[in-house]
Amino acid sequence: MDFKNKVVIITGASSGIGKACAEEFAKRGANLVLGARQYVTLCEITADLETRYGIRAIAVQADVSKEEDCEVLIKNALVTFNKIDILVNNAGLSMRALFNDLDLSVLKNLMDVNFWGTVYCTKYALPEILETQGSVIGVSSIAGYRGLPGRTGYSASKFAMNGFMESLRTELLKTGVHVMVACPGFTASNIRVTALAKDGASHGETSMEEGKMMSAEEVATRIVDGIAARKRTLVMTGQGKLTVWINKLLPALADKLVFNHFTKEKNALIK
Repeated sequence: MDFKNKVVIITGASSGIGKACAEEFAKRGANLVLGARQYVTLCEITADLETRYGIRAIAVQADVSKEEDCEVLIKNALVTFNKIDILVNNAGLSMRALFNDLDLSVLKNLMDVNFWGTVYCTKYALPEILETQGSVIGVSSIAGYRGLPGRTGYSASKFAMNGFMESLRTELLKTGVHVMVACPGFTASNIRVTALAKDGASHGETSMEEGKMMSAEEVATRIVDGIAARKRTLVMTGQGKLTVWINKLLPALADKLVFNHFTKEKNALIK
């Protein structure tokens, strides 16, 4: 696919995978609509990308947990560019707490951002994407295929996203619209630093060895390549692919392997 002059909306674009996707699309000539809560940071990113790559980009302050913000994001894209080719539902929150200790507001927050944010943006963008026979992308996780300890709300929200995207793909099978679920596996980004603790506060530190993970830039390249190839599902790591298959074929073994893996993280929640 030639991305030159395609119009791409990316949520959660102020850092991590979203920011890296913005850079990768800009390199390939796409025009960008970047949404996130951090408006000043977004403005800096759009100005930088326009200067370096000669594309057009706009920043829209948006909290995807709010339906009205998602509607405004899509309207800004149409007012500025008059079309939408690709929607990348990337905005997301993580968590780290055992369910028994958890304030239920944390689960609601995760569902509002990770699941409902995807639903809202897709709902408002879909009529335009049908016109262009474009792409709807959900940036999910291996946690959307295999529940992870200490991440009940995160896993539930990603399972919900995966089910939504699968249903949507089937509904749109004869329309020419491309629907892709991207599952990066563990990625070096700030998502674990901003992950919610049992009371809803940010952890402020990572529980894993970030240096051994995929970079956000590598994930972004694979996502954009996947869109170009109109792939259905993108599970990016060998560990992720193995986890998905073991969970399907030997679920009891998967329980033990996942349990053992998470006993080794820093300040492990399970022992």
